[in-house]
Amino acid sequence: MNKMRQQGHPNPGGPRDARSPRATRVLVTGAAGFVGTALCSRLVREGYQVRAVLREGGRTLLPAGVEGVALPALGGATDWGEALEGVDLVVHLAARVHQLRETAPDPLAAYRAVNVQGAVRLAREAARAGVRRLVFASSVKVHGEGGGDPYRELTPPAPLDPYGISKWEAEQALWRVAEETGLEVVVLRPPLVYGPGGRANFFKLFRVIERGLPLPLGSLKNRRSLIYLENLVDALLTALRHPAAAGETFLVSDGEDLSTTQLVRRAAQALKVPARLVPFPAALLRLAGVLSGRNATVQRLTGSLAVDSSRIRERLGWRPPYSVGQGLEETARWYLAARKEEP
Repeated sequence: MNKMRQQGHPNPGGPRDARSPRATRVLVTGAAGFVGTALCSRLVREGYQVRAVLREGGRTLLPAGVEGVALPALGGATDWGEALEGVDLVVHLAARVHQLRETAPDPLAAYRAVNVQGAVRLAREAARAGVRRLVFASSVKVHGEGGGDPYRELTPPAPLDPYGISKWEAEQALWRVAEETGLEVVVLRPPLVYGPGGRANFFKLFRVIERGLPLPLGSLKNRRSLIYLENLVDALLTALRHPAAAGETFLVSDGEDLSTTQLVRRAAQALKVPARLVPFPAALLRLAGVLSGRNATVQRLTGSLAVDSSRIRERLGWRPPYSVGQGLEETARWYLAARKEEP
């Protein structure tokens, strides 16, 4: 892990003291997203002044008490002047994420333009504006796709896809900015995030389970780390304000790994429906994935991707406020309500 402790600050008056929430303005990029919306709401409840960066031309209903500022697509030439005015802390969530149907002729270049060049531009502008700390939401994907022992912060990075590569390159670039400017940087690497509002993988899983469809996932022994939305928000808040977080990288999770079989059972329990699991050898599932052209999906269901999040607990005293069971129950409650509102 590349970590640095920073001394000094390039601004004559030094960075603004951002430890009192009521006197602190936090800029959140990616504020209209799944994690960003929840983070903005939590920051407001904690008493922070919150400014949310939104995509120009988009329609977003911000949580009460949040100030919005619209910017065009993020990149190496984004003008952050207005957005950073009077800001003490930054949480950078905005990113180019996995594309279901990739249309870019050079996907890696497209990821780099937003995730690397965009992050560096923001960090340099933030340092010039007197921002004290930037928390960067990276990804467990910087380590790879799992399969072995749980990842630790010192596990050598081995990203395998353009998204993971861009996140790793962004981390390295941010450490260089931190060394050059004195900006405090904190990096969090979460695994798959689930919770109310997430309409991707978990929504689909809950739908299949609720419909009572038999799933050939009854004998899997893999290990998957997850993080509940509010646990990630709490970890981001800790990274934002804990003095010992500066210059550090942390893997974060719920602290309880599940096999895919266990996850389906626990999700069914949260939905109050039976889990229709059929035992099926993992090797045959993987073969079926290759033959059907759905190898990546099957690998995610059958493979392991676990993290050891003990370091953030030991260094910062952070504990996930919600258990996996509580997180799944809250997600199930939201899913059932959202499903009723569907046409």
